[in-house]
Amino acid sequence: MKIAIIGVGSVGSAVATAVKNTGLVHEMVLFDRDGVRARAAAEDLGHAATFGFDVKISAVNNYRGIRGSDIVIISAGANQKPGETRTDLLQKNAEVIRDIVPKVMANVDPKRVILILVTNPLDVMVMLAQSLSKLPPSRVIGTGTMLDSARLRTILSRQLSVSPQSIHSYVLGEHGDSSVIDWSSVTVGGLSLDDFCRQTKNPLTAATRSTIEYRVHNAAYEIIRGRGATWDGIGAAVSDLLRSIVNDEHRILTVSTVTGTGSHVLAMSLPRVVGASGVIATLNPKMSSAEANALRRSGRIIQKNFSHL
Repeated sequence: MKIAIIGVGSVGSAVATAVKNTGLVHEMVLFDRDGVRARAAAEDLGHAATFGFDVKISAVNNYRGIRGSDIVIISAGANQKPGETRTDLLQKNAEVIRDIVPKVMANVDPKRVILILVTNPLDVMVMLAQSLSKLPPSRVIGTGTMLDSARLRTILSRQLSVSPQSIHSYVLGEHGDSSVIDWSSVTVGGLSLDDFCRQTKNPLTAATRSTIEYRVHNAAYEIIRGRGATWDGIGAAVSDLLRSIVNDEHRILTVSTVTGTGSHVLAMSLPRVVGASGVIATLNPKMSSAEANALRRSGRIIQKNFSHL
């Protein structure tokens, strides 16, 4: 399995480290316009590989170097700065994707390659990349709300005093400020959230849920204020998505991919079955009417942002 990572700034480097640590790839190519930075990242990661999995790691600043890649991960683009929203990055990162995708497609096999998008605003970039690449939507996948959903599980686990692995919960819609917590489908140990709270005498009040929503929606902003950028969480999300693809695991992940046709094309996160061929199926989770309305609003925001391109 050969993987190419486009852009090795703080996010790309974290993605490379997390992917290397899966042990699922035999070759990794790091592409960056700054050849010095790419070589430094490859050298550093190569030293780290001595203590773990044997992975051939190389650095390139020419797209010919990614030939033969099975999966291309695009993490290039401007990162959020303190005070910025993901949408603030729209035009500058759209230009980055317009530059990268045609060059990637000229050097990979369009019959089998899978593109994974990390660049924000994520859902709009997925729509743009799929349009430019002409690949089937199932093989242009954004990490979507995988990290948002992980943040929700983590916060809930601390509130409920159970392992996050015992919680199934989803954040849906935009990977951004309009994302929607699907409280209606949360389960803990196979019980509905309300049943679990009753049995454990650990009520989750409306005020507590509101606080959790605030923390999920603002987690990235808080991390950016503290360390300048977020990278470890998204690196782990990419490696988790990669694992489901490489091992054909058919796990359900809240990834973003394009659905619809014509003027109804939209990419946003829903629970999706992911395997070796990419996205295999999209699921429609249980939602309240208020949650469904919020999800439709989130979709309209994504489409409006895409229309600005």
